Amino acid sequence: MTKKLNNKESDINNSKTNESVDEADVRPMKSISSIWFVPLIAVLIGLWMVYYQWSNEGPLITIEFSTAEGLVAGKTKIKSRNVDIGEVRSIVLNEKSDGVLVTAQMTKSAEKLIVEDSKFWVVSPQITLTGISGLSTLVSGEYIEIAPGKSVKQRTDFIGLNDPPVTPENTPGLHITLNSKDQFAYSKGDPIIYKGLTVGQFEDIHFNFYERVVYYNAFIKAPYHELVTSNTKFWDVSGLRIDLNADGLSINTGNVQSMITNGVTFGILSGLEMGNKISERSYFDIYPNYESADDERYKESVKFIILISDTIRGLKVGAPVEYRGVLIGKVISTNMLPSTAPDEMLKDEIAIPVLIGLQPGRVGLPDNQDGVERMTLQNRHWVKGGLKAMLRSGNLLTGSLFVDLQHYNDQPVDKIETYGNYPVMPTITNEFSQITEKAGEFVDSLNKLPLDNLSNNANQLFSEFTQTAKELQSISKSLDKLLVSANNEKLSEQLSKALQGISTLTNDFSSGSKGHKELRKTLKALTDTMQELSPLLNQLNRQPNGLIFNSGQTDIIEPKKHTGDKN
Repeated sequence: MTKKLNNKESDINNSKTNESVDEADVRPMKSISSIWFVPLIAVLIGLWMVYYQWSNEGPLITIEFSTAEGLVAGKTKIKSRNVDIGEVRSIVLNEKSDGVLVTAQMTKSAEKLIVEDSKFWVVSPQITLTGISGLSTLVSGEYIEIAPGKSVKQRTDFIGLNDPPVTPENTPGLHITLNSKDQFAYSKGDPIIYKGLTVGQFEDIHFNFYERVVYYNAFIKAPYHELVTSNTKFWDVSGLRIDLNADGLSINTGNVQSMITNGVTFGILSGLEMGNKISERSYFDIYPNYESADDERYKESVKFIILISDTIRGLKVGAPVEYRGVLIGKVISTNMLPSTAPDEMLKDEIAIPVLIGLQPGRVGLPDNQDGVERMTLQNRHWVKGGLKAMLRSGNLLTGSLFVDLQHYNDQPVDKIETYGNYPVMPTITNEFSQITEKAGEFVDSLNKLPLDNLSNNANQLFSEFTQTAKELQSISKSLDKLLVSANNEKLSEQLSKALQGISTLTNDFSSGSKGHKELRKTLKALTDTMQELSPLLNQLNRQPNGLIFNSGQTDIIEPKKHTGDKN
């Protein structure tokens, strides 16, 4: 085979030498082909993309949630003000398997938001008493919201919130802490009301086991936070409150929202100064109502014991003590019986001691020790002069009682008694007890009457009266018979005598008789006498004093007949 090729090459060379052939243009080959630029450019683009991705990526963070409900790796976004700033990369259980760890890749622009006091929570549709939120997630899906903190220290691991915060971060206003020792409780989102307007909300709840007090972190938004001062008081306005007490019926509520949920309101009590403005978190008590908040400012009181012989059912701690209708104090305790003297309870009758406090601040005196001393001296003087206490009914529906102080100047006392360490103010029974006592005395008097003897005497009297009536009836029958017989015998004789007398009288005055003539003569003389007296009577009729003063006129003026004018 090689031989044949060599022969062929030799033939070709012989032919070239015999023919004239142009010389070839020989050029040196390039060391790198242009085709290699294509992968090089691709590599450069890839490197640029890697650099761009690296330069625009933020930190990789982990967030611990109690559940991964609604979260999907590679799909769920992390947002701030509805702008995507990260994405969930993976979701795994934590070490204790009581929660999940969510790993998320944040953007470069989110680095300044990832600080140690930032908060994360899952946004999902929620329907509560305070409103509806998260409806947009029905279309876009659930996402993780971040509330940036104020710290400058970076952090990459966080614990997510189970519920979104009530107040967004950096909202202008004032954070305060409220505490309550009463039975009412509040929830996140419950309103804080001022004159019917919702100006804040409860944010967080914490129960202190050592103090047995519930603390509430709350927020009052601007500009209403300027209304909160050092003299501000907070009180409950939850739901619709109906109070039946010694002061009567009262209905209180905050607004429509507080009728559905719980709520509080605040303000400056009547008579107090505005106080200093609050610029940082402060602590305030929550009172059951306005009256309780108002009572709290009266610190000092003058204490007296009143000994009640009546029932104290309906008299409660906090019941008003009034002086002629003016509130001057409160009932402090309704049972001051000493536990060290059980023998006292074995007595036939025992007065129940009730402790009352008269507050000098309510009557214009200073609410300090000086006011207490002045009020003590005044009340001791009044007690000796006849000041007494009485239980009165403040509400017929509930039977609530209050203490009423009145002067009885006709019942002074020489010495003020004491009970324990407290002076005793004399008492009198109330009107109802007095009426009951009088009714009891009347019943006792009736019981003491000898009703049995009276009944026997009455029965004997009725029996005798009946016998007497029978005897009178028999006498009456006998008398009727007697009268009938008498009338039958003498009636004709009497009638005859009467008719004879009438006949005689008629004959005496008949015409032509002597009596008739004398009667006519007497009548004629009487007529003449009246005619002679007629002028005198006329003169006396015209001039009554004519008999004493004579005017000289003796003529008798006779009236003329009046004739009408004929025109």
